[in-house]
Amino acid sequence: MAGLWVIDTNVAVVANGKHPEASPQCVRECVRRLEGIHHDGRVAIDDAWRILREYRQNLSESGQPGVGDRFLKWLLQNNANPERCVKVALTVIDENAQEYGEFPDSAGLAGFDPSDRKFVAVANAHLNKPPILQAVDSKWKLFNPAFLEAGISVDFLC
Repeated sequence: MAGLWVIDTNVAVVANGKHPEASPQCVRECVRRLEGIHHDGRVAIDDAWRILREYRQNLSESGQPGVGDRFLKWLLQNNANPERCVKVALTVIDENAQEYGEFPDSAGLAGFDPSDRKFVAVANAHLNKPPILQAVDSKWKLFNPAFLEAGISVDFLC
């Protein structure tokens, strides 16, 4: 899965087989994508570890027992390797409210989940606007027209 990607946490959680809303097909697709990225892709994260902290709260750093856990271990091992991990600086407007200057200024995104704004801000801040992988959070689909208007693509895996 060559290319640069922003990966929502639920993709790795689903790949671990631990999400109650995920179908077996969804789990397989998340596993396929993460394994492809692990093989020859790159991941974009923020430079202050906000995304990595969220991954660490939901996955095992030991890399066991699931594919999502292996993804986290791989990312921790490769986060300083620009061939595998791109760190994007975010301008913090309000850390507690999780507001970032790079989050699109769009009325259509006004109600978007603050805890997910860091993924959108990272995608928007990068020159190439890498796609965001999303698994089971159906609320993202409600905002897809506003994402597209801002030039951000979301790849809905499930």
